Amino acid sequence: MKRLKSKLLSMELDTTTYHEMYDGRMFVVDPARPNVEGYTDHEPIYYNDQIGFEITATHKLAQDKPTVTILIPCEQLRFSCLSPCAADFCLRAFRPYIEELNAELYNRSRPDNESGKYYLHVPGGEILVRNTAYFALCPSRDYSYGSGSTVCLLPDEERQAPKMCLCIRLQVQLPKRKLRKTVQMLCKDLPDAVDRFIADFDPEGLNNALALAEKQSAIRAWLKKSDYCAFVANGSILPRAKGTNLPLKNAVAFRSTPEDEIEICGIRGMGFKKGVTVITGGGYSGKSTLLDAISAGIYDHVKGDGRELCITDESAVTISAEDGRSVKHVNIAPFIKWLPGGDTADFSTDHASGSTSQASNIMEAVDCGATLLLIDEDKSATNFMIRDNMMKELIKKEPITPFTDRVNEIHRTLGVSTILVIGGSGEYLSVADRVYMMEDYLIKDVTARSKNICTAAGVLNALPAPADWSQKRTLYAEGFSSYPQRSGSERLEVSDMGFIFIGDEKIDVRGLHDIVSPRQLDTLGFMLRHLEISNNDLVIDLEKRIDELYERIEKEGVDLLYSSFFTTTERFLDLPRRQELLALIYRMRLVRFIKKEA
Repeated sequence: MKRLKSKLLSMELDTTTYHEMYDGRMFVVDPARPNVEGYTDHEPIYYNDQIGFEITATHKLAQDKPTVTILIPCEQLRFSCLSPCAADFCLRAFRPYIEELNAELYNRSRPDNESGKYYLHVPGGEILVRNTAYFALCPSRDYSYGSGSTVCLLPDEERQAPKMCLCIRLQVQLPKRKLRKTVQMLCKDLPDAVDRFIADFDPEGLNNALALAEKQSAIRAWLKKSDYCAFVANGSILPRAKGTNLPLKNAVAFRSTPEDEIEICGIRGMGFKKGVTVITGGGYSGKSTLLDAISAGIYDHVKGDGRELCITDESAVTISAEDGRSVKHVNIAPFIKWLPGGDTADFSTDHASGSTSQASNIMEAVDCGATLLLIDEDKSATNFMIRDNMMKELIKKEPITPFTDRVNEIHRTLGVSTILVIGGSGEYLSVADRVYMMEDYLIKDVTARSKNICTAAGVLNALPAPADWSQKRTLYAEGFSSYPQRSGSERLEVSDMGFIFIGDEKIDVRGLHDIVSPRQLDTLGFMLRHLEISNNDLVIDLEKRIDELYERIEKEGVDLLYSSFFTTTERFLDLPRRQELLALIYRMRLVRFIKKEA
């Protein structure tokens, strides 16, 4: 860190730009070629022995809060696995060292910009692809230090090839007008913390995390080939502590019903079969908690989360009513037969009702490849979900075909299963393949009893004619832009209130229930912006463009999306699924979707 220390100490005490640090200017000489004149180079990577510290500006309004990416050769950590799980383990393992540094800096009477602070991403229980911990091939230091900013190239035989590194990204709030303290933070305290992290690295802990990830992967692979869409292991802790995403202490552990207990990869638990499954029970019995755990199972979780062996079909989408959402040219005719002055096979509105929004959400989810729908009655439109026989007898002219009448057809025709939480309507008992009851936080199979009740009540299921489930619409480039009209500058903002502002759009993302991290919202904004600025087509092949984007992210990392031009977005990014990216685009109000001609 000699070169960085020299630059910092040469700055003005009241500097606000730290230009020299970001510029990384150095004068390069080659001792092996004394007759060749040296030259100027720019490299903002500063080394502590072989560990690199890349320092870049976060954005123009945060010059005193640089982004530091620590480049640790994997060989120093003595492991070779380069999976997201390994990166996630390292990020969590590094956190105590940063907390120790922050404890030393903390001064309750002074703000962070006077005391200094390190900001490391705090992940939830999910294991996600992130730009805060990942693996990349990074250059090795090929010079020794001279005086000041002069470096001397190593002889050719001593230079090392680029190495695979663990990259941990954090931000550092530099203390105002305290260059000596800045030097201490960047050149000594942080490198020392990294050295201790390497020295104390726990290979056994990593192996345990990788073993869990291997089990999770094996269960997912098994589910894909089986008649099941979800699995919840015995002993899982499903309730969350109040106000947190941590497991509730002293909670009742999950236990499978005897009839549905299966063993996958040596783990016993409850398998939820494909088809239509109803989870019912009284108030506060744990039925919504179980559905939430099944929903969480689309992602792997770390040990100690309580839901680490809750594994769900990765394509699953949580569905709810979404009053006021924008809908563009969606075929909702399977559920809405007619509307005044509208064609429900080509339905558009800027302010959907509860029933039309829920119908649109289902149709779009199925079109995006979802093979499992997760629905909670409490978050649904009542007139969309049910209509009992007495109301059907009374109301003859009813445009809405309730979900009860289509839920079996969706599975039979499209192979899409549904798991529903139902507390107030018996209509679903007659259409469910399996019915489970939660009672005192324990689950039991009440399918046979439910069928007997339906038979005794004389429930008849007069089903409508089969529906056309296809979507026939095309996205055009008009309005698909991150530039507001009559503006030469892009606009991208992500609000904590659940909105993404891009170009002239204000997109409501509060209905995307499968977003599990706030940083996924920032990533969605950057992904949409990337699709918009890279588009040169009048007619956009959306599926193809999104597939290409994910392929590029897999090769180059999620950080390729970030731009320091935007000052209100966060620096840390977590990758969402393609389902959420498509759902974001479908909620745009100013884009132009056109129904395809038959």
